[in-house]
Amino acid sequence: MPKDTSIKSVLIIGSGPIVIGQACEFDYAGSQSARSIREEGIEVILINSNPATIMTDPSMADHVYLKPLTTKSIIEILKEHPQIDAVLPTMGGQTALNLCLEADEKGIWSDFGVRLIGVDINAINITEDREQFKQLLTRIDIPFAPAKTATSFLEGKEIAQEFGFPLVIRPSFTLGGTGAAFVHKKEDFDDLLTRGLEASPIHEVLIDKALLGWKEYELELLRDQNDNVVIICSIENMDPMGIHTGDSITVAPAMTLSDKTFQRMRDMAIKMMRSIGNFAGGCNVQFAVSPDEREDIVAIEINPRVSRSSALASKATGYPIAKIASKLALGYNLDELQNQITKSTSALFEPTLDYVIVKIPRWNFDKFEGADRTLGLQMKSVGEVMGIGRSFQEALHKATQSLEIKRNGLGADGKSYTNYDQIIEKLTFASWDRVFVIYDAIQMGIPLSTIHEITKIDMWFLKQYEELYALEKELSGFKIESLPKELLLEAKQKGFADRQIAHMTGCLESQVYKRREELDVKRVFKLVDTCAAEFTAKTPYYYSTFEAEIQSKDGKRYVHNESIVTDKKKVVVLGSGPNRIGQGIEFDYSCVHGVLAAKECGYETIMINCNPETVSTDFDTADKLYFEPVFWEHIYEIIQHEKPEGVIVQLGGQTALKLAEKLSKYGIKILGTSFDALDLAEDRGRFSELLTELDIPFPQFGIAETADEASALADQLDFPLLVRPSYVLGGQGMKIVINKKELEEHVIDLLRSIPGNKLLLDHYLAGAIEAEADAICDGENVYIIGIMEHIEPCGVHSGDSNATLPPFNLGEFVMQQIKDHTKKIALALRTVGLINIQFAIKDDTVYIIEANPRASRTVPFIAKAYGEPYVNYATKVMLGHNKVTDFKFNPQLKGFAIKQPVFSFSKFNGVNKALGPEMKSTGESILFIDDLKDDQFYELYSRRKMYLSK
Repeated sequence: MPKDTSIKSVLIIGSGPIVIGQACEFDYAGSQSARSIREEGIEVILINSNPATIMTDPSMADHVYLKPLTTKSIIEILKEHPQIDAVLPTMGGQTALNLCLEADEKGIWSDFGVRLIGVDINAINITEDREQFKQLLTRIDIPFAPAKTATSFLEGKEIAQEFGFPLVIRPSFTLGGTGAAFVHKKEDFDDLLTRGLEASPIHEVLIDKALLGWKEYELELLRDQNDNVVIICSIENMDPMGIHTGDSITVAPAMTLSDKTFQRMRDMAIKMMRSIGNFAGGCNVQFAVSPDEREDIVAIEINPRVSRSSALASKATGYPIAKIASKLALGYNLDELQNQITKSTSALFEPTLDYVIVKIPRWNFDKFEGADRTLGLQMKSVGEVMGIGRSFQEALHKATQSLEIKRNGLGADGKSYTNYDQIIEKLTFASWDRVFVIYDAIQMGIPLSTIHEITKIDMWFLKQYEELYALEKELSGFKIESLPKELLLEAKQKGFADRQIAHMTGCLESQVYKRREELDVKRVFKLVDTCAAEFTAKTPYYYSTFEAEIQSKDGKRYVHNESIVTDKKKVVVLGSGPNRIGQGIEFDYSCVHGVLAAKECGYETIMINCNPETVSTDFDTADKLYFEPVFWEHIYEIIQHEKPEGVIVQLGGQTALKLAEKLSKYGIKILGTSFDALDLAEDRGRFSELLTELDIPFPQFGIAETADEASALADQLDFPLLVRPSYVLGGQGMKIVINKKELEEHVIDLLRSIPGNKLLLDHYLAGAIEAEADAICDGENVYIIGIMEHIEPCGVHSGDSNATLPPFNLGEFVMQQIKDHTKKIALALRTVGLINIQFAIKDDTVYIIEANPRASRTVPFIAKAYGEPYVNYATKVMLGHNKVTDFKFNPQLKGFAIKQPVFSFSKFNGVNKALGPEMKSTGESILFIDDLKDDQFYELYSRRKMYLSK
């Protein structure tokens, strides 16, 4: 059936600020959906309160409402746009589904004549309400773990008595496993049951028998209203049941599933999907499989919406699930739509993978002091990376190299654990770094049978690890000069980085690269094509691998490279890698705008990034996408292959910025601000000399490399002191100390976690007001795009502060100093592009805290508040295409916009919630107020000192 022509206007509900359990994968889905619906000539109205994402960019929808996700906001929008025919709630995660249900209960959709598309209320209720879901599975004869629903404490106690321990408690209508827990022993039950009942918005939990050690799988499906179903991707969790899928290492396609069991699982998933009512769109189904020959299958849950895994499955297969799901919601059938990659086959075509993908979550436990770092049913990761390779081993290595946790892959970097008890404990109580610890255990000689017994990870995965370690041992017997080509090629095919091979053979990374050049062991680039090369792909979406040479009939030896280099002028944009606290989706927003601006200037755009959750890694954002680690070796070989005019580093946060020195050293042009200027801003010694020359005040500071030096400095500077390491983002390791004992403890701690780092000690300006300015500079002209004042006092990290645009409490004299300082510093640093400067204001004097000549966390916020495409302008300046004076700036803002941080402390029991110089928020929302008499502003201002910690 073709699309429903009665739909002329659709409301899409977004997912709100980023929290643990609901991150930018839903913004990716919403962005795809909005584009997909607008392609059909249908008006899109969007509500989402998150200013940091590309989804809420004015270019994404016909009308974007940056409003709180409440039924009050929904009513305001429906009154403003009586033409809205339908609402699509399946793109915004649990937040959108819950809001849609609440609006339905209040009769809002029927009052305004709006119908649900993509899902119906019945389907949401069946899948979200644990009791109804259980009844459905019984009706359609699908096995599930013995389980009962409790709506009270007493009921819960009775169920526990009946089932015995271990048990699992799962609250209804929650996301990211909120409130879910394993109960191993009776003493813990009361507390965990109470927590589960409180976490559920309807105070209901499902208590089921724990399937500990069972294997976990997910299937991503699409269904149309004609009941056609396609399985897009099978995903296997390397970690067995008991760890939330968002915290599991996952592999696609499934590796250890027999074909017979996969077919049974397929049939079950299709049966489940067809039984949940009127539903057309994407769906995620989770199963547990017994780890024995019988391979019994048990259904865990079904989500009638796009999920965290559908972003991963889209990137893994090249099949844009959210885009197609949106078309299905409009009435199309799968056989009427086109495969977006081949442009010649239908969307009713199941993707085939001729490669392997591995997803590894990214955690930020260091930000949650006192947090339990073991993994379980409640999700704790803040982002994820994905590696694509020709084998599981290569993909696993690429994913570990993408994490940006100072590891070069598995083993061979001198950072392995060597304490037996510590290794056993980390395996027993699943630790966040278990992916590395398995390798360390094998290295120590712990038998695979013991590792399997403790972790219940399938023996196939453990044998893959064992092969890697055997190869490391073999390589370590050679010097680089004598390393045979076959062995070097095998190491590269299995994903070992040049740095790791250098570690094994006792040489420098550059010598390994040189040896590879000599032996002609070079990367080749392959297409992600959805169909294992059965049909020609039209989309330039690549990953790298290593191939043995093929010999043609005429004796010519060659490797097959699928990435064809054009003769157009090119620009590379370096992405920001995995989402984490301090570097989130706002940098992805900047990268996407940078790519679009470079296209407008006539460049062929090349994106390098490894984050599967975001729009920058969509196959049709840049002209060419390399889904690769933002890791020197990978980037360098792409640049060698493509030969771009230059590389943009100032849009991808600290990830891209950290590579500037190496790019500069290798003679690769950095577009925009030079490496020297970037380094000048980061090097506190050089920067303070510059400020002294410019006659701009800054807090007294000193630089220390040992605890003794820090102690001597403290005598000169006076407490309180702000201690921080160089070259970090999000205030990592920053702390205010008030005496020598605290200073020594913190310095020793920092030097242990970041060896060789220079520490900066600033005299902390207690009671100062903090402000920041963002500007665009072309080396001659400076335009300040926005000045924001923090509501919290100086000492709370800017990412954790509520901040107002424009300032609400700074006099003309102070504002003039901010403007003068910003212009002077931007020009003195020879900035070409964006710059962010942070200030502390005390006794009407404006001091400089720091300057960052790059895109900042606040640029998307200011762009949304003022309705101006600042990153587009800044990129055109970086490319030398425009001067600042070429643009007609016309900011529009009535009243004030307030940036409000959002925290995910609820995921960690007993964690220290105090705020300080180290950033802890996971996302933000935007609040517009007409004036300072607004109650919400008054409340924020009255609480401003509540959480300040040292």
